[in-house]
Amino acid sequence: MYIGEQLINPTDSRLRLSAQLGCKGIVIDTRPNTAVIGEDGLWDAGKVAAQRRWIESHGMRLEGMALDVGSILLDSLRAPEKAAAKAKELRRNIQAAADGGVDMVKYTVAMVGITRTGEVEGRGGMRCSTFKAEEYRAENDARFSYWGTVLPDDEDARAGGAAETCGQVMASQAGGVSEADGWRAIEYLVEALLPTAEKAGVKLACHPHDPAYPPGGLNGVHHVLGSLDGLKRFVALAPESKSLGFNFCQGTIAEMSRNPTETVLEAIRTFGPQNRIFMVHFRNIRGGYLDFREAMPDEGSVDMAACIRAYREVGYKGVLCPDHVPFSDVDPDRERFFSFCLGYTQALLQAA
Repeated sequence: MYIGEQLINPTDSRLRLSAQLGCKGIVIDTRPNTAVIGEDGLWDAGKVAAQRRWIESHGMRLEGMALDVGSILLDSLRAPEKAAAKAKELRRNIQAAADGGVDMVKYTVAMVGITRTGEVEGRGGMRCSTFKAEEYRAENDARFSYWGTVLPDDEDARAGGAAETCGQVMASQAGGVSEADGWRAIEYLVEALLPTAEKAGVKLACHPHDPAYPPGGLNGVHHVLGSLDGLKRFVALAPESKSLGFNFCQGTIAEMSRNPTETVLEAIRTFGPQNRIFMVHFRNIRGGYLDFREAMPDEGSVDMAACIRAYREVGYKGVLCPDHVPFSDVDPDRERFFSFCLGYTQALLQAA
């Protein structure tokens, strides 16, 4: 295991900082990733290779890139021709990643973004996103949720429907997604992409639904990958595949339970031996199911040292990336906060 970062539109100086902090791997989370898009609007293998070599020139590995699935999940339910056209593009992008020397792409099954309902003050006055199911309101969703790569405080991008919102909408705008619909959409995506990924030798790293929704959903939208049972059903879609697995977001899995440490450890010990953990978002929360806030890794409810030991026990050898750190006016780009997370994680690795 080793530390790495998930970055959006990094510069040379930002990559130098990652290398100086000890990172061994980088995941490009840029959506849309204009640096690798060719004249036809799709990923170009030569440009993918150039991005990979650029990361390698800083002494790090390009672990993977974000595959922007856009609104394909909702479209598979309501606009099948649009979904089919998008699936064709995504298959081309997966092949371009392989041809450019990148063996993993990550994607999210979030149709309605990452739902949050508010913000609370953390230590020293940092601002922490929260989700309290009982406080869900459409206006809170609009103000505090994450959509695509758009952060909660970027009101202009959200209001303008920027490409960076990645086709995600509020739950109140989705028109309802039943459990059956949720599974039908996910199965559509897996069936559309997995054969190409398997043939190309590319791992598809799925980010589960964040957060787990209450029974009955929110505004009729169900988060079917919001429980361990849901994650188990997901991998059962292709039980022998080496390409179907997880962008294993530890914080998201902690949000599924009122006993977050126990649930995260169970998930690691379930999916680690199956080689379904392709990358890790090594992050913490304070609280649990239906009532939590985002937290720095040392102050949350999950025993992070126990998680490191569990990853080692199951033989995980990949990257650990910080994610969803709180916000602060004194660290607007959050570089110091992410640096703290990386140092904390590296110390845990050494201590273990």
